[in-house]
Amino acid sequence: MKIGLLTSGGDAPGMNAAIRAVVRTALYYGMEVFGIERGFAGLIEDKMQPMNMRSVSEIINRGGTMLRTARCCEMLDKEGRKKAASVLEKRGIEGLVVIGGDGSFRGAKSLTEEFGVSTIGIPGTIDNDLEYTDYTLGFDTAVNTNINIVNMLRDTMNSHERISVVEVMGRSCGDIALFTGIASGAEIIIVPEIRYDMEDVVMRIDRSRKSGKHSNIIVVAEGACSAEEFASQLKESTDYAVRTTTIGHIQRGGSPTMADRMLAAQFGNKAIRLLKEKTGSRAVGIKRNKIIDMDIIEAVEMKKRFNYELYETLQMISM
Repeated sequence: MKIGLLTSGGDAPGMNAAIRAVVRTALYYGMEVFGIERGFAGLIEDKMQPMNMRSVSEIINRGGTMLRTARCCEMLDKEGRKKAASVLEKRGIEGLVVIGGDGSFRGAKSLTEEFGVSTIGIPGTIDNDLEYTDYTLGFDTAVNTNINIVNMLRDTMNSHERISVVEVMGRSCGDIALFTGIASGAEIIIVPEIRYDMEDVVMRIDRSRKSGKHSNIIVVAEGACSAEEFASQLKESTDYAVRTTTIGHIQRGGSPTMADRMLAAQFGNKAIRLLKEKTGSRAVGIKRNKIIDMDIIEAVEMKKRFNYELYETLQMISM
């Protein structure tokens, strides 16, 4: 059996570890593996190479993706998807493993629906914006990166009695902000799922200052507003000194945490076993600490739900 493997969309820590798990599991079962460069763009251009055990040596600790990644507008058009499917057919590739986020899964879904290509999706995105799985690959590393930065910011904010507004990534999903805020002890988080009230924000800051606190950390999700925009609004309502930090793409790099390496190993192994069993096109994930799989089309269509219980926890313990 010949299989293809690609990483698509934004990179995420743990993608290399997942590539390693996919390749070595496939070789264990006697499969041929072709690594496709630059995601769906490379697939359309037939940019691929055979992979072996040594191809994936010493990559488990590296961030990014050795196969590289790119956005591919051609996959939005049926003619582009037809090219991708024809390359797979020409190469004799019977199954495709796609490591990526929501957009990557939709590309895989289209190949399945329109051309009958067997695809297995591995959720690789720091945003954690796929509902069918509790965690996506790279999320834990991104949050831990943010926690370290917030810890350092708190030192200097305490010294100068300032408010620090920290912008994190996540697109339209507030999970990175939520988990970063709780785990770093932030006083306030701003997420796209919940509309904020600046009067309430100022009230909470005033209350904490009166209780003896000398600084405040506010974590803002990029999908809600920018750090600069939020700080500007805050400065109009308070006399406290305010500073902003946008963490940006630092969140997408770095050596993956143990949690992401473990997910990568299990996701990659599960993906190949599903292809071996020829169970159709599936998405792998984790629910309640168990590795699961479900129809990739159903997985893509599920709407992401915000964890309001965790948000309420922050409200109770943050001051």
